[in-house]
Amino acid sequence: MTKSVFLLVASFPDSLIKFRGPLIEALLTAGCEVHVAVPGLDPDSDIAARLKMLSVQVHDIPLQRTGMNPVKDLSALFALRTLMRKIGADCVLGYTIKPVIYGSLAAWLAGVTNRFALITGLGYAFTGEATGLRRVLRTLIQQLYRFSLSRNRLVFFQNPDDEALFRALSLLKPAIPTYVVNGSGVDVAEYTVAGLPEKPSFLLIARLLGDKGVREYAQAAALVKERFPEVTFRLVGWIDDNPDAISQAELDAWISAGTIEFLGKLSDVRPAIVDSSVYVLPSYREGTPRTVLEAMAMGRAVITTDAPGCRETVVNGDNGYLVPVQDAPALAASMMKLIESPDRVAAMGSRSRQMAEDKYDVHKVNAVMLREMGLT
Repeated sequence: MTKSVFLLVASFPDSLIKFRGPLIEALLTAGCEVHVAVPGLDPDSDIAARLKMLSVQVHDIPLQRTGMNPVKDLSALFALRTLMRKIGADCVLGYTIKPVIYGSLAAWLAGVTNRFALITGLGYAFTGEATGLRRVLRTLIQQLYRFSLSRNRLVFFQNPDDEALFRALSLLKPAIPTYVVNGSGVDVAEYTVAGLPEKPSFLLIARLLGDKGVREYAQAAALVKERFPEVTFRLVGWIDDNPDAISQAELDAWISAGTIEFLGKLSDVRPAIVDSSVYVLPSYREGTPRTVLEAMAMGRAVITTDAPGCRETVVNGDNGYLVPVQDAPALAASMMKLIESPDRVAAMGSRSRQMAEDKYDVHKVNAVMLREMGLT
């Protein structure tokens, strides 16, 4: 029996193992010949070694993760079409904006029968005020989504709000089926429950973008420290190449003021979660935030926003608290509530772990995706 040739299209090498590693393994277990197309993967990196060990074939593509250079984007489109024809792809799945758009179009042009897309979040162009550059980007990306998604057999979403928005904006034709999965999932065997630290401490893991709520986190930390100066607020992440990025000067000011303890970019975030008692993500919008799932799996209470993607992870008052978007005082109030109730922190952390096992186990999520793609 001939193996199905499955091509996964990505824009960021680091995501292949961290976010899609279990999916790749599930595809291999299902008998697929798996290829990945990604720009800029270092052949000497741990990621490349891991993919090679799995017998996954890696293809470099000229895709820029950010920016809207039409010449370069067209080059990526036709490179993908050529690759799909060369390997005889039977199934193509793209995730994040450019792989979804150009992967879908290339698969259509290459005559690939089974074309899928995974919407993992809406990004800079869909969040915040639609003015200036953001308005131009939003209009362009919506047009590209509308054209490319109509070529797919199935589109996966990670929360119902994103699916509803795409339908409301007519970015999806009524005939195109969709399916909402529970995020990217988390390996509950890898992210295990850890005891709580003696002193209350908060943690945010994110690219340092305004839309991730990093500024609100710093503002809330300053408010809390007025009453509880001993409480620690840690931040893990990096300044991204993005119009919405936090400036180095802002970050330096928070650090010098003693508001934030900055840990930089970590290849393994588990030690940082172990050292925290509460995980915080004040994001304006997500697909389903992977960092929240990791913290939940490790038994942490969560404070996040009542925003698409985020609100799915927290039952307010059960495993954490939901706060309004861009509301630092409300965020600080929830933080102080948990500082004053350590027993509640422990109980909420236990509920988070249970929810991670029941709803967000990566193997359950991937089993659903393979079933819906007709691979099992």
